[in-house]
Amino acid sequence: MDAIDRHILRELQADGRLTNQELAQRVGLTPSPCLRRVRQLEDDGVIQTYRAVVDPAAVGRGFEVFASVEVHRDRASVAAFETEVQSTTDVVEAYRLYGAPGCLLRIAVADSDAYERFWTEKLIGMPGVSDVNSQMIMRRIKSPQGVPVD
Repeated sequence: MDAIDRHILRELQADGRLTNQELAQRVGLTPSPCLRRVRQLEDDGVIQTYRAVVDPAAVGRGFEVFASVEVHRDRASVAAFETEVQSTTDVVEAYRLYGAPGCLLRIAVADSDAYERFWTEKLIGMPGVSDVNSQMIMRRIKSPQGVPVD
């Protein structure tokens, strides 16, 4: 990966809707070689996907919570928990961590009552869950901007 590929990645992380023409102009290439490079970055798995960033409040999910979750530390429990999390739409991000807690979830729901229902009816009943610690997000200070590609 050279400096032009990294420039392409920076531009696409800032605005994934750039046309190939606009992207080529920004990185100093003509459209054909620019498109070849983008396709190669996609084929190599460097560019994994393209998405729209949606305001959670605009879609009725403005109450966000980080939940630290302890899961029994055996393969079956971890696998069952991860499978359940994958299919749970209220969980918008999930990470398995080294150490304690074992997992960190970002959950987006309508309000405090909706989170209480989710916690009671879904989260604490997930396979292998032994403890949950919730922290409500007061205000987003910095949103994901992509990864640095220096």
